[in-house]
Amino acid sequence: MKIDAKTIKYRTIWISDIHLGTRGCQAEKLLDFLKKTDSDYLYLAGDIIDGWRLKRAWYWPQDHNDVVQKVLRKARKGTRVVFVPGNHDEFARDYVSNHFGGVEVVDRAIHETADGRKLLVIHGDEFDVVVRYAKWLAVLGDGAYTGLLALNNWFNSLRKQLNLPYWSLSAYLKFKVKNAVKYIAEYETAIARAAVTAGVDGVVCGHIHHAEMRMIEGVLYCNDGDWVESCTALAEHMDGRLELIHWAAPEPVWATNSVREATCEF
Repeated sequence: MKIDAKTIKYRTIWISDIHLGTRGCQAEKLLDFLKKTDSDYLYLAGDIIDGWRLKRAWYWPQDHNDVVQKVLRKARKGTRVVFVPGNHDEFARDYVSNHFGGVEVVDRAIHETADGRKLLVIHGDEFDVVVRYAKWLAVLGDGAYTGLLALNNWFNSLRKQLNLPYWSLSAYLKFKVKNAVKYIAEYETAIARAAVTAGVDGVVCGHIHHAEMRMIEGVLYCNDGDWVESCTALAEHMDGRLELIHWAAPEPVWATNSVREATCEF
C-alpha cells in the first residue's frame, strides 16, 4: 500500500464507541484521524454504530457515511479490519464469523503484539451489570447521556466560535461524580480479571468511554476510549509498544493521574 509521507504508520490501531447514527459522534475528527494514520491491523472494538439510537430516530449525515467508507477502503487496500460488536451494535453479533466488505466480525479476538504479548480484544459490555441484567435501565441512562452529549456539542460550538480547542464537558462532569469513578474502577478490575482467566498478557476494551492504560493485578488493562467525548485511540508501534492517542485536544488540566499515565507507553 502506498503511504503518504504525512501519514503516521502503526502496526495496530484500536478504536471503539464511535456511535455513528448519533449527534454526539465526532465523525469529522475521526475522519481526520483515519486519513492521517495507517496500520496493518484495525480493531473496531464495539459500539461503532448506535443501533439503539437509530431505532428511535434516524440520523445519518454524510460524514457518518464517510467514516464507514473510509474503513472499508482501508480493508480493500490491505488492512486487516476486525469488528467486535458492542451492546449498541449488538445486531451484528448475529453475523459473528462472517466477513462483510473485507471486515471480519468476531465475538472476541486475541491479538499478538510485535514483542510477543497476547491481548484479549473485547467490547466489555458483558462486564457491565446494568447492561447485562437491566437493559431497560441502560436505555434510560443512555437517554440521559445523550442529553449530556447534546450539551457538550453546544458548549464546544461556542468554544469553536471563540477559537478555543475542543474540551469535553461531559467527560469533566463524569469525573466529578463519585459513583461514576467507583463504577469505572470496578469495571476495570473485572475486565483485568477476565484477562487473567483467559491466560493472556493484557486486554483491550471500550464501552465506558474512558481511555486508560495501566497494570491491574498483573495484566495490562487498555481502554481505547471513545469518539463522542475524548476522541482517543490505542495504537501499537512496529516494535510492539502501546500508546494511547488523544486526537482532539491537549490533555485537560482536570485529568487524573491515571489518565496522565495513559499517555505513556507499555
